[in-house]
Amino acid sequence: MARLIPLATAIAELVAPGSTVALEGFTHLIPFAAAAEIIRQRIGHLTLVRLTPDLVADWLIGVGLVDRLIFSWGGNPGVGSLHRFRDSVQQGWPRPLELEEHSHAGLVNRYVAGAAGLPFAVLRAYAGTSLNGIHPNIRSITCPFTGEELAAVPALNPDVGIVHAQQADRDGNVMIWGITGVQKEVILASKRSLVTVEEVVDEFGEHANSIRIPEFLIDAVAVVPGGARPSYASGYYDRDNDFYLAWDRIARDRDGFLAWIREHVERRADA
Repeated sequence: MARLIPLATAIAELVAPGSTVALEGFTHLIPFAAAAEIIRQRIGHLTLVRLTPDLVADWLIGVGLVDRLIFSWGGNPGVGSLHRFRDSVQQGWPRPLELEEHSHAGLVNRYVAGAAGLPFAVLRAYAGTSLNGIHPNIRSITCPFTGEELAAVPALNPDVGIVHAQQADRDGNVMIWGITGVQKEVILASKRSLVTVEEVVDEFGEHANSIRIPEFLIDAVAVVPGGARPSYASGYYDRDNDFYLAWDRIARDRDGFLAWIREHVERRADA
């Protein structure tokens, strides 16, 4: 049974310095509260994995906790470039950042292979690019049946996968609905897993486009109402678009960013 424990305890137990940590949620259910707790505990030298490293990645990179980023499409459609991400890559502040970039399809298939227990995934992708032979984790493979040249990417098995969900039941099973992203694949692929949830319920209801993740796949569940803010949780709250628009101003200046982190992340003890 997945253990129902406080978020601070879960992060301390599951996320170690130097871990490869996946923080997933595609537009919806982004685990911001978990990222904030990693910052409060100053767990560093992380390899961060995220399909679209948006604000949650900017937080962790900007406070110097990330050494390496495995990602696809850096930035945010509503925010544009991420200033802390850019500063780390271009100026090495607050520390240099190693990058491994994929397409969305490439990174998703790395998770899928990891979830399936396979050594790699094969896909029709990267054709017409110069990445094969240059990118260390994109290789060419010949189909043994058709002779077609395909792309291969290695399985990804993060040390810990962290996602947010709407509900857990009292046995530790988790339910997600709406845009489900790669939450299921991350949990299946990761060596350890944490799910933050809006609430614990006695019984799940019926929701369109929903998935249920069984308790035996999850190491810990933490109840964190509002744990996805400023992103949204379908059925609970909307996306805070004003905050996303304000992020350009907050993150543009190093001192302003650090002041914001001290005020809104490090000083909060209610997560």
